[in-house]
Amino acid sequence: MEAPALEEHYWNSLVPELTVSQLDVSLRFYAAAGFAVRFQRDEPAFAYLELGQAQLMLEQRHERGWNVMPLDHPLGRGVNFQIEVPDADAVRSALVAIGVSLFREIKDTWYAVAPNVEKGQREFLAQDPDGYLFRFSQRLGNRSAA
Repeated sequence: MEAPALEEHYWNSLVPELTVSQLDVSLRFYAAAGFAVRFQRDEPAFAYLELGQAQLMLEQRHERGWNVMPLDHPLGRGVNFQIEVPDADAVRSALVAIGVSLFREIKDTWYAVAPNVEKGQREFLAQDPDGYLFRFSQRLGNRSAA
């Protein structure tokens, strides 16, 4: 997972940082999903990841971390992160190949986005090793609402 030079890419205005139990275990999941490490440091264990225009930070749990409450598994309850991917089937296969159980199997879903217009995406949901829920989605385009 080698990332391009830092000056070649933009920085998102909003980048979630997730506290993880074991950074190396988490990186295996994110690499299978197609993320690249933009940069990484050891103390505290941290990685800045990107996939297309999606950016995400992971920091291994430590005493000086910014956690306001005790962290109980699964982490990230009440939120899911949608990540757009070019090929949802390929990401699904890569995650299943490393033993990830899917939270919701892949399917095509159409969402109303305007009067008489629906946006489609092929999507599935999977949890990372700490229980954060990710919805990987591939654009299918728009169609007229039935």
